[in-house]
Amino acid sequence: MELITIFLGFSLLVHGALGSGEIVCEDLSVGLCAYSVASSGKRCSLESYESIEGGRGYQCKTSEVLVSNIDITNLIESDECISACGADRNSLGISSDSLLESSFTSNLCSQQCYQKCPNIVDLYYNLALGEGVYLPAFCKGGNLNGRREMSQIQSSGVARAPSAASTGLTLEVDAPR
Repeated sequence: MELITIFLGFSLLVHGALGSGEIVCEDLSVGLCAYSVASSGKRCSLESYESIEGGRGYQCKTSEVLVSNIDITNLIESDECISACGADRNSLGISSDSLLESSFTSNLCSQQCYQKCPNIVDLYYNLALGEGVYLPAFCKGGNLNGRREMSQIQSSGVARAPSAASTGLTLEVDAPR
């Protein structure tokens, strides 16, 4: 009975901290921002700014990047998925640059990430697609050094990827080989 009381109390605390249960990027702490998705379906983005004193500060902002899977709206990504996918909660902005790193693509294509972390896979699926690379085929190819398949990525550090919903494509999440 005590366990149920503690659980209910914690649930109310979390619900109260998030207001009506809807995620607004600007209300998230810096440590929860990256890889989170607002209730609006837009991705949260960690951004830096110069403070009045000349120092650097960080804040969570709502990006214009929409998720293509409605099931992942209103989501703060789990620590398990951040770790399994080799992602970094301190990532600034939304960029395809990580796709050029073989260690990142290896983690992204791993069964632990690819099959269990649809939010991160959706993000990088769309970023790769925007660069002309089809992520499921890349992951199935087994060549995870990222050099040949990702050689066409010339990232400017800015997300320009269309959402799968706007292109009529659907995310096929198959187990990488």
